[in-house]
Amino acid sequence: MFITDIRKEFYDVVVNQRVALLVSSDIDALCACKILQALFHCDQVQYTLVPVTGWQDLGTAFLEHKEQFRYFVLINCGANVDLLETLQPEEDSIFFICDTHRPVDVVNVYNDTQVKLMIKQDDDLGVPSYDDIFRDEEEEGGDDSGNESDGGSEPSGKRRRYDEGEVERRIERQRATREWEGRRREILFDYEQYEYHGTSAAMVIFELAWVLTKDTKDMLWWAIIGLTDQWVHDKITHMKYVTDIATLQRHVSRHNHRNEDEDNSLSIDCMRISFEYDLRLALYQHWSLFESICNSSYTSCNFKLWSMHGQKKLQEFLADMGLPLKQVKQKFNSMDMSVKENLREVIEESSNKYGMKDIRIQTFGVHFGFKNRFLASDVVHAAAALLESTEKDDSPGDNFIKALDCLSRSNLERLHGGIDLAKKKLMAIQQTVASCICTNLILSQGPFLYCYLLEGTPDVKLFSKPMALTLLCKYLLKAFVRSTRNKRCKLLPLIIAAPMDVEKRTVIVLGIPPESETSDKKNFFGRAFEKAAESTSSRTLHDHFDTSIIELKMEDRTKFLDALITLLS
Repeated sequence: MFITDIRKEFYDVVVNQRVALLVSSDIDALCACKILQALFHCDQVQYTLVPVTGWQDLGTAFLEHKEQFRYFVLINCGANVDLLETLQPEEDSIFFICDTHRPVDVVNVYNDTQVKLMIKQDDDLGVPSYDDIFRDEEEEGGDDSGNESDGGSEPSGKRRRYDEGEVERRIERQRATREWEGRRREILFDYEQYEYHGTSAAMVIFELAWVLTKDTKDMLWWAIIGLTDQWVHDKITHMKYVTDIATLQRHVSRHNHRNEDEDNSLSIDCMRISFEYDLRLALYQHWSLFESICNSSYTSCNFKLWSMHGQKKLQEFLADMGLPLKQVKQKFNSMDMSVKENLREVIEESSNKYGMKDIRIQTFGVHFGFKNRFLASDVVHAAAALLESTEKDDSPGDNFIKALDCLSRSNLERLHGGIDLAKKKLMAIQQTVASCICTNLILSQGPFLYCYLLEGTPDVKLFSKPMALTLLCKYLLKAFVRSTRNKRCKLLPLIIAAPMDVEKRTVIVLGIPPESETSDKKNFFGRAFEKAAESTSSRTLHDHFDTSIIELKMEDRTKFLDALITLLS
């Protein structure tokens, strides 16, 4: 059931209880978790934090904690399947779900007792009405069995006529039931066909903090990072992003206005959030401008940097800006002030000549004290790199804690460490994209494009992680669309597969919708993967909270793909 008053129906209920927080492994969920933790600290609410990476994890975490806890808060997991069917809880367990995954499962929507959805109603959810998908038992059963034993003494002719009427009525009822079931299947198919994302969980929890008048600048910054994560990983449409940015901008103005009169607005440990119209260059303030242009998908796809012609074009672009190579190739912090002063304007002007009309994007920046300045996207890249770190001895739990730590302003060293990891990750993605394009690894399979990363590929271990593989997949499709001459291929979706676990011989498979400016970001691969796996009895594991990411046995790859081609043709 949807919660209408988040304060009364959620916060006031859990504020005197012990709560289990089950948090999915993505940046938006981490930010929502930070805001909720801060609120719980304010009110001294006891809670246990459990990171979960998939459905199996969620099931295990629930089994371990169901004895001690009645209240479970699920962040960015649990909305898109029938939760009670999956977890089989006792009748007194209550689940509060704050999840961006759509569509929301209809059983969760219409369960009034145990499942409470903290989901914004203004996302056009399009949930089918109750009567279209559920029928009461009495309606279905009808009264078939009532009239058989009590008419023994009546004349047989009368009884036969009566029976004929009864048979007709029963046939009519069965026909109506069949029709209703057919209609129900259609309605549910239309509703569940595409997977997409709604309002960021961090924004929903921030609005709770605001309603409670307990919102701080830190919480607002986390809400901004949660939204930016959706933009960086391309989960929401540009329109949705701009609308949500405007909402957050009002909160930023309110906080800045509130602090104008205070004496500490220039103290060494103060925090200032500002709205920026900044460049779409990844991490450029913590890198050299040259490296950033080479490793940002927007610029590298526009210049086609994997080709000699593209490299030449980049040199022309730098010359057009009038920036000396010595300046462009050194760390951004060390560039001359005279160069840095109007850098954004200079870059924008030259970008327009080279067809990059929207090199600038609305976003937010933060100053911690005098020295440290970060853009929201810097923090997203850093936290994602820490969360999916492939260092030898890190467990997923350790990575989760590190990524959570880097969001606190008291832990700037960790954030800088994350930024260094993120640079390596972006370089690995660019190199992989270049090698896939240059060696023609992307094949057209009819209804979709397909790319398989071979086992010996450099950095292949990095791409066994969902977020890194998603970024690679999005960059790769952009690059392919820019480089191919085949018009039909430009309109196709892309499926990418990468080795997941060499010992178990499994691959991770991910599908993304076609690349277009007006795309609604709705992904149909989740249902298609399920159907293809069913029809070929391939050994798959649908463990990820995003249904468009699955694990598959290497031996079953060919038959699974053949089934997908047949299904989508």
